[in-house]
Amino acid sequence: MHNFVTGNPTTVATKRNHKIFIHFKKLEIMASQDGIFKIKGTLGGVTFYKTKDGHLAREKGGIDKKRMAKDPAFKRTRENGSEFGRAGTYGKYLRSAFRPMLNNTSDKRVVSRLVKDLMTIIKTDTVNARGERTPVEGDFELLRGFEFNSNGLLSNTLYVPYNASIDRASGAVSVELPELVPEQMISAPAGTTHFKIVAGASEVDFQAGNSLTAYTGTGEIPWDNNPLAALTLDLALTAASTLPLVLLLGVEFYQEINGVFYMLNNGSFNALAVVNLNKQ
Repeated sequence: MHNFVTGNPTTVATKRNHKIFIHFKKLEIMASQDGIFKIKGTLGGVTFYKTKDGHLAREKGGIDKKRMAKDPAFKRTRENGSEFGRAGTYGKYLRSAFRPMLNNTSDKRVVSRLVKDLMTIIKTDTVNARGERTPVEGDFELLRGFEFNSNGLLSNTLYVPYNASIDRASGAVSVELPELVPEQMISAPAGTTHFKIVAGASEVDFQAGNSLTAYTGTGEIPWDNNPLAALTLDLALTAASTLPLVLLLGVEFYQEINGVFYMLNNGSFNALAVVNLNKQ
């Protein structure tokens, strides 16, 4: 049995002289438990639990959900929450549009990084009221250059100038690359024997939550010192589409073993980035 002392102590004594140190911060009480016997569960409105940082305790509290939804004092909080949720939804739709390409990359933080960038874009929306702003009504061009794999940046992988174009009227999309020497102009991870250059273009309906996406790419190309002829990756979208158009370019790395191509390190170093887009 543990006996708690009332008042405002910074140390609470127990029957066996074990100590619980209480740290006050705003409306929440956090406590670390010292001593042989550790408490788990809830006692007197205080929840005791175990974490990687040790045994802790905190006072139950928080703001009532109804108050959060109605109280004018939390209007700014509701607005921020609404826009954060919208950034998350737009990010989800964009990732879904290019899911087959993203499946070949490996970045556990891509979701949070994309939401962060979309929140930055939302703040540039000068059309809608606070709380109603959207990335598409903001400076959507800020998404150009977004890297879907922070472990394999396209900007640090492909060292040749390329032309990424979108013709909304015709729906024609293309990426043109000049002649290049793979070992000199493509930075590859250890173990690479071959690579692919891939592209994807999508018209994304962020309101309905669907998209139409086209994909293309080269076959496996030896990563060596032999010059690779200039090439063009062509894709086709709906002519005169009224939806936002997004173009991605990527480089994937492979290792050939006995005639079979294996993606290197499960795509950990595959590069994929937004190289062009057209809002409307």
